[in-house]
Amino acid sequence: MERLALEQLLPDMVKWRRHLHRHPELSYQEKETSAFVAAKLKEFGIEAVRSKAGYGVTGILKGKLPGKTVVLRADMDALAITEENGREYASQNHGVMHACGHDGHTSMLLAAAAYYSSRREELQGELRFLFQPAEEICPGGALGMIAEGVLEGADAVYGLHLWTPLPVGQVASAPGPLMASADEFFIDITGKGGHAGTPHRTVDSIVAAAALVTQLQSIVSRSVDPLRPAVVSVGTIQGGTAQNIVAERCRITGTVRAFDEETRYLIRQRIEEMTASVAASYGAEAKIDYLMGYPPLVNDEAEFRRFFRVAPAALGDGVRVERMEKIMPAEDFSYYVKEIPGCFIFVGAGNPDKEAVYPHHHSKFDFDEDALLHGAKVLVAMADSCLNE
Repeated sequence: MERLALEQLLPDMVKWRRHLHRHPELSYQEKETSAFVAAKLKEFGIEAVRSKAGYGVTGILKGKLPGKTVVLRADMDALAITEENGREYASQNHGVMHACGHDGHTSMLLAAAAYYSSRREELQGELRFLFQPAEEICPGGALGMIAEGVLEGADAVYGLHLWTPLPVGQVASAPGPLMASADEFFIDITGKGGHAGTPHRTVDSIVAAAALVTQLQSIVSRSVDPLRPAVVSVGTIQGGTAQNIVAERCRITGTVRAFDEETRYLIRQRIEEMTASVAASYGAEAKIDYLMGYPPLVNDEAEFRRFFRVAPAALGDGVRVERMEKIMPAEDFSYYVKEIPGCFIFVGAGNPDKEAVYPHHHSKFDFDEDALLHGAKVLVAMADSCLNE
């Protein structure tokens, strides 16, 4: 097999990405995407190991020389969104869309696999190309693949996210906490229903819920260290059946985001305490279900320094390498970097000239496909640096 340059692989990356974009699959349903990836890995002469816990695929490439083991990860799942951008490669699966760039992530990792396969004779160490399912929905696909041993004996793990808030021609990351945890709560308040004209004979669950919503907003401002960013958001409040009936039941749902475990658990404790005390003060009862989602994504300091060191040379003068501010979205890549050193990197993919301006998870989302080459170059640069040091 002739040695391939990543520039040569850009047309293939675009072709693979557009194929995947036309055929998106939801979390835990990535059957055809998984088969497509496995077939490509086989075409490259790379062993493809199928996950037993879902539709994940790991390509394993061992060099002839001993050395380190590096894991490169991409996610594969799409979202339950009807596409509205009118592209010729738009989704053919109604109600499902690659609205977060995972089709691009998969294509970049396939390119890295092809690149290294063409250099297997000189490869030192081992590369694992980890194609993960179900990033978009908790509990996520990372834990299952970790349980199957994808990180065993590995020295480092790297992942990318195409990011339209950053312009194409820019890549960024940060040391330490980069992305927040994302937890969810579901609170059911039960009072005593009755006639709106005789409220004294009732226990109004909506009044209790309204008071609780207000109290929850005091947690970040009065219980959390102001130097530790956090967000408590109430997303829904639902109760009642008619304007002249005091509602017996009301439900509150919301999310919690934080960048460290201490703050994360403090907020949970305060929500549980407030729920019980506010409900009791109104004579109501409350039940809370609290889902601990993805933990904060914390980059290894040394691996971030590696990124800042190797990315400029790999990308050239036309691409800026930046230190990124923390962001509140969550990612289950966080589980990998809890186990071994690693770095998660954002690849700028926004471009108004190509209508790549819509936010992630939007029905008109798209990205500048030139970013695929930037991402592939970063993956290879990170892996080369680790394997050869």
